[in-house]
Amino acid sequence: MSVQLNSRSVKIFGAIAAACIAAFDSSSALESGAESARHGATRTPIEHLIVVVGENRGFDNVFGAYVPPDPTQTVWNLLSLGIVDRAGLPGPNAALARQQQATDTSFFQLAPPRTGAPSSLPQPSTTLNALPASPCLLSQLYTKLGKNPSGVLFCTDTGLLPLDQILLSKGGTGQLFYDPTLNAYPVPDCRYPTHLPNAPYSLVGASTLNHCPSPPFIKPVITPTQFSDNTGDPVHRFFQMWQQNDCRSSAISRKNPSGCLGDLYVWVATSVGWQITRDGKPPTNAQATFQGSVPMGFYNMAAGDYPYFRSLADKYAINDNYHQFIMGGTGANSQSILTADVYYFTDSKGNPGKPPAELIENPNPRPGSNNFYTHAAPGAVDPGNTSTGGLVNCSDMTQPGVKAIRQYLRSLPYRAFNDGNCAPGRYYQVDNEYPSYNRLGGPNTLGNEFPAGPAFAIGPQTIPTIGDALAAKGVSWKYYGGGFNRAADPPLANSLYCAICNGFQYSRSIMTGPLKNNLKDFNSFLSDVRGGALPAVSFVKPDLLLDSHPGTSTPPLFEAFVKRVVDAVQKNQSIWRNTAILITFDEAGGYYDSGYIQPIDFFGDGPRTVMIAISPYAKTGKVDHTYSDHASIVKFIERNWNLKPLSSRSRDNLPNPIALPSAPYFPTNKPAIGDLMNMFDFPHASEH
Repeated sequence: MSVQLNSRSVKIFGAIAAACIAAFDSSSALESGAESARHGATRTPIEHLIVVVGENRGFDNVFGAYVPPDPTQTVWNLLSLGIVDRAGLPGPNAALARQQQATDTSFFQLAPPRTGAPSSLPQPSTTLNALPASPCLLSQLYTKLGKNPSGVLFCTDTGLLPLDQILLSKGGTGQLFYDPTLNAYPVPDCRYPTHLPNAPYSLVGASTLNHCPSPPFIKPVITPTQFSDNTGDPVHRFFQMWQQNDCRSSAISRKNPSGCLGDLYVWVATSVGWQITRDGKPPTNAQATFQGSVPMGFYNMAAGDYPYFRSLADKYAINDNYHQFIMGGTGANSQSILTADVYYFTDSKGNPGKPPAELIENPNPRPGSNNFYTHAAPGAVDPGNTSTGGLVNCSDMTQPGVKAIRQYLRSLPYRAFNDGNCAPGRYYQVDNEYPSYNRLGGPNTLGNEFPAGPAFAIGPQTIPTIGDALAAKGVSWKYYGGGFNRAADPPLANSLYCAICNGFQYSRSIMTGPLKNNLKDFNSFLSDVRGGALPAVSFVKPDLLLDSHPGTSTPPLFEAFVKRVVDAVQKNQSIWRNTAILITFDEAGGYYDSGYIQPIDFFGDGPRTVMIAISPYAKTGKVDHTYSDHASIVKFIERNWNLKPLSSRSRDNLPNPIALPSAPYFPTNKPAIGDLMNMFDFPHASEH
């Protein structure tokens, strides 16, 4: 089976592998519109907002064992629920996260019949993209084989401070990497036991070198997993993630207002995975989809993992009820940060159109299989497996997968936003597809920005972005993307920029006019900060090496990148004193999360991810429980700079949550999302 993956986390290092194998309303703290007009453009002292977006980490994956230093603060995580203990082992309430088996053999079911809980979980897999060695070593090996025409070595990166450059020489799994052209497939991750307790496990602490053969191409010999090592990448596509969370109207209760149980993460991973098996046929065991129990891994902050993020949480503010916008992966969630909406397929003029059949998802099980989806792979291009499966017409109840989600939404005790927010005849992008523009505004035809070819572009997008709204108000903004300046270079240099992460690159209004000049490289961010030329709103995206994406990056690299950003801003006090830096991830990456999910429309919300607010005005040590998602960033910008909602269907129209003190995580006015203002204290806002 020949496969080309339509996934930003898998496509980059395929060639390297070959070489190697060889509040609610907080208006009391804000200025009135009249005072804002008199004193400046903002309603708070925040004159610079910087949004930093990493990749694929859930709240429990990062903060699952966090303990606030202030005993008056509480947090909802694996440790506080008793699911794990401080050592990262199963706790007294581990059964709350117990994973179930299920059966689904005829059509996609959001909540299929469960068939029981196994006593243990299968060994995690290295999955499709876990690097076998550090980026520095891999690029050196690639160069020795004469397959690095750019001459770039991934041993230094401008996104890291000098002391952190060494992190690029650490990491890897020491095990096989996916390359079907060499008949090389992922393997059960030998750093972990063949069976794990049926509970979340510490990615570092559970590693015991159960059985590791001598590595075929990487020295030294494999060692137990370190915090700086690469691990597997969980499945995190749209229909899989809906199904993983097992949302049942019959399970709705006061303590679980959505009825989402989160007990099918491993079953979905082992029955569907990325829909890639050695022979293209349904899996026959728990390792055939190259997943195993990888979705249940977490980092143990109580044991020292994520030390920098812990220090930020202690000193500034976090939100433990912040969610990815849409079930699924990077593309749509990254775009939602800029639109509070979902892109859809268009023709060359931006009109809604019907995409080719191979772009439409079909999560119905293949005949004779248990939940092995018919048509939802991430970009296979051979005749036996042709799906990219990124688009869904959710207005049509006859479309595969649609009925189950729409029926669940209609069973809720409140009405979903815009009755599911599914406009007639539109095929929404729920999984990764590419922009029709390259990063400079020309047609996207080749290179790393567009590896799958023109047939896999969703067309020029016409829905409004926050960039359009800011520009119309005369408020400055920029998007800074790591690797942007080298995206057209030869491999490997061209591999670091993420086009699907840049939602502005899809927009006709941005990419065909002067606003396309607002898209810059990360180096420009550093120079703008040093020179005092930082715009009012900045979106910052690290390159692939530093973004923390499971498999291709590591948590220490993203922590170091965030530290680079924070240190640069804090060194310029004229900027820092009126700045807020928001740290988040595009999505939870398919990792298990214990938090509440508020169903808003057909697309989500999805599981929790991270939100850290760093600012002189951030509440010290605050753990905010206000229900929020990526549209909350748009709401914050609109609130601060006096902008209107982007459109009648964008989620920035939703009200701020009202919640009971006894149940702060559950809005009583559902659907509702916050504007992040409760993470800040603006005592002198009236003087601004």
